[in-house]
Amino acid sequence: MAKQKLNIFARVRELEGWKAVAYSAALLERMIPNYALFCEVSEYEEAANLRACLDLIWESVKAPKSKFNVAVQLEKVELGTPDTQDFDTYGVYPAIDAAIGVAAALNLIGGDDPQGAVVVSKLSQGSVEAYLLASGEASDETVKEHPLMMFEIAVQDELLSTIEQATSPQQAAQSLKQVALEEGISNIGLDLA
Repeated sequence: MAKQKLNIFARVRELEGWKAVAYSAALLERMIPNYALFCEVSEYEEAANLRACLDLIWESVKAPKSKFNVAVQLEKVELGTPDTQDFDTYGVYPAIDAAIGVAAALNLIGGDDPQGAVVVSKLSQGSVEAYLLASGEASDETVKEHPLMMFEIAVQDELLSTIEQATSPQQAAQSLKQVALEEGISNIGLDLA
């Protein structure tokens, strides 16, 4: 019963090890398309690097004995993070959120940030909020009740329930990816088709 009363971030804080990494990866599946679209529209040539990093993050969940150089991957993410001063399109912001999220998950794997999953969770919700405010679809007063924000919270809740009940990393990875992608939209509502 107590679990139901905890808010999303409090529940995420309780995740440890592969569960925290898997939860982060599932949220990133919903954020990476924003980055990919930004790269495509702006002709920014880094889209493949972030996807490759996320694939490595999933691999670390499914095969815990697999190792990769976190510092090298963080360097790739840093190189692939666009600078707001170089772009005058809104898409740069959700792209940056996705890149920071991947870095947070890598830091979680590397042991440098035990709360990396909380960072990714907040970034995902923050991206939705910023998008709704920037697009004029919601105001500070209405953003929490907007259907897209309510959907974001519902997805995070479902992902948490899935991971909290998971017993094996392999099964969890498959289930989480399915939950993250089942509606076919990114966290800010981009169609993934």
